[in-house]
Amino acid sequence: MDNTLFDLVEAQIAACQAVVKHLGQNDGENLFSYFLTPTHGFESHENIRQYMEERNIPVNGVYRSACQVYEKVKLRNIFPYAGVPGTLQSLHEQGYHMGIVTDAHSRDAMLRLEKTGLLPFFCCIVSFDRVRVKKPAPEPFLFALEMMKAHSGEAVLIGDSPRRDIEPCRSLGIKTVYARYGDRFSHDHSNVPADFVIDAMGELPDILLGLEKKTG
Repeated sequence: MDNTLFDLVEAQIAACQAVVKHLGQNDGENLFSYFLTPTHGFESHENIRQYMEERNIPVNGVYRSACQVYEKVKLRNIFPYAGVPGTLQSLHEQGYHMGIVTDAHSRDAMLRLEKTGLLPFFCCIVSFDRVRVKKPAPEPFLFALEMMKAHSGEAVLIGDSPRRDIEPCRSLGIKTVYARYGDRFSHDHSNVPADFVIDAMGELPDILLGLEKKTG
């Protein structure tokens, strides 16, 4: 979902800029760097608290409002990548069953999908609060297969993370499509062992059509 259907990173950067302005600071990039460390997690508000504490910014009364600014601005800046709505609409009309596997909590996933207008295209959402483990653990993907009443050989995973999406699904026997356009963190985008690579969501239908011909 995040960084495959829409650019969450840019939305987070915009949110961090708004937070530091709210706090009377001017180093949004420094705040964002906290979200990139494994200490609290990619979306935890504790990153904001740590940022404030290390700069001796009083937490009482301000931390909560800073978190509210962060969430409001982040959601406001989430937009689907070019070609995503039209591609999903087409696949939906062709009868493909599509689901979401995300490390986000269900409430956040729903808000983002509603904001982008993409929610109607998906028949299930597997979020962190449903399975209590994060990718690359196999459980979220297995749970999605169960919800969609499909086996691994019938499924195709589209994801932007080689480690958290592509590798676990290949080990489960699921065909993989690497959404290279959404990967902001891999040092080498050319050596990902996915079955297919796309640089725009609009390239996906031809891949699916080719797979259908092979299995048909």
